[in-house]
Formats: sequence, structure tokens, C-alpha cells
Amino acid sequence: MTLKAGDKIPDVTFTIMGKNGPEQIKARDYFAGKKVALFAVPGAYTPTCHVKHLPGFLSKLDLIKSKGVTAVAVTAVNDVFTLDAWLKDSGAKEKIDGLADGSAVFAKAAGLELDLTEHGLGLRSKRYAAIINDGVVDWINIEENSSVATVSSAEATLEKL
Repeated sequence: MTLKAGDKIPDVTFTIMGKNGPEQIKARDYFAGKKVALFAVPGAYTPTCHVKHLPGFLSKLDLIKSKGVTAVAVTAVNDVFTLDAWLKDSGAKEKIDGLADGSAVFAKAAGLELDLTEHGLGLRSKRYAAIINDGVVDWINIEENSSVATVSSAEATLEKL
């Protein structure tokens, strides 16, 4: 089943980078009581993710938050160290939360996994954006082509807020 509006977020565990290193956080705890603009990328540092998707959310961060969003978060099938380094290198650290899904547990539970094995990238997440309100999906747009960030862009997200 693919995650859709009205669905609860699968209650799996993400890894985040805490003050003292990697920490585990359950999805229900992260999303509880918050309105979150969540976007997913196939991989940190990959071309569209690095040049368009993350920078779009970073440049529109204040506008997104002005619409009542508590937090903006990105998830990727990367280890927490890679995701954290990407956020630091992009100037997004402490602005956009990194929810590492290193083993694709969240992507699979949400029905949003993307098999890029034949391209040498293994199992990844589809590219999408969603608005999550207290753990429930209000809106989600999934890219048909993971090489572009159009329906999952910061601009598309802003239109739904």
C-alpha cells in the first residue's frame, strides 16, 4: 500500500543526529503534535536532490513555516552520518531535520521504496513531499520520475499549505 492522504505515518524508527551522536526516534514521537512538511529524496548528494530539491526547501523555509508548519524534514535511505554531512554542507543543518532511513524501513512501510539496484544505488525512497499533521498525512505528491523535483518541490508544497 502506498501512503496517501488520511493515512497515519508508519510507526517505524528513524535515526537522527543528536548532540552526542546518532539517536533513534519513533515516527509517532517525531510527528506527534506537529505540522511537518516532509520531503523524501532518493539520496543525499545525488544530483536532483542536492541541486534542486533540498535547496528549494531551504530557500522557502521561512515562507513554509509562516503557513503554520512546525518543522521541515527530509528523509532519505542513507546512513545518519551521510544525511547529517549533507545537511551541514548544504547550510540546512538545524534548519531542516534529517530523518535517516538507512535500511529503507520507512520507505518500505510507506510503500514508497524505489529499486535502483540496476543503477548501482540499491533500494532507495521515491521522491515525494507531504504535509503531515500530528502523524496523519494531509497531502502527499509522489514524483513519477525520481530524476525531477516538480510535484514534490517546495513550491508545490507551499501551494497546499
